Amino acid sequence: MADALTQYKLIVLYMLDRVDFPLSNTQITNFMQGKDYTSYFTVQQTLSELLEAGLIRMESDRSRTRYYITEEGRQTLSYFPDKISPAIKSDIRTYFEENKMQLRKEISVIADYDKTTAQDYAVRCQLKERERTFLDLTLTVRSAEQAEAVCANWKARQEDVYACLMDLLLQ
Repeated sequence: MADALTQYKLIVLYMLDRVDFPLSNTQITNFMQGKDYTSYFTVQQTLSELLEAGLIRMESDRSRTRYYITEEGRQTLSYFPDKISPAIKSDIRTYFEENKMQLRKEISVIADYDKTTAQDYAVRCQLKERERTFLDLTLTVRSAEQAEAVCANWKARQEDVYACLMDLLLQ
């Protein structure tokens, strides 16, 4: 199992090294399970051990966890260039080619909310690319239902909202 777990760690590092945006827990897990490489629980163990070793870092909000490779992770990956088979590397490249735009969109549109001390809800809507924030908007709403609606609508219509804001503000 130790050799297999090492292989899974290298696959995750390779995946994170091949994109210029973070990958979510779901995206990594879906790839690993979709290719029948391993189980959900093993992927979670792999991510946990990579975090503990400082080879990846994590950001979380209410709806998802995003992973980034660290410099230590890149360095570690460089020590084992032949430990990932060409077939697996090809699977990863194909997965990114077929899904890159969707993967990027999923990770760059962020919406989350928290209850405030005034007992309403602050909804934070963001647009990011890589680690650069293009828009960071916080709205206050009265209920959790409204906060959830704002989050859902932000994810569905962020392009329209961004375009409208830019049109209004640049007039």
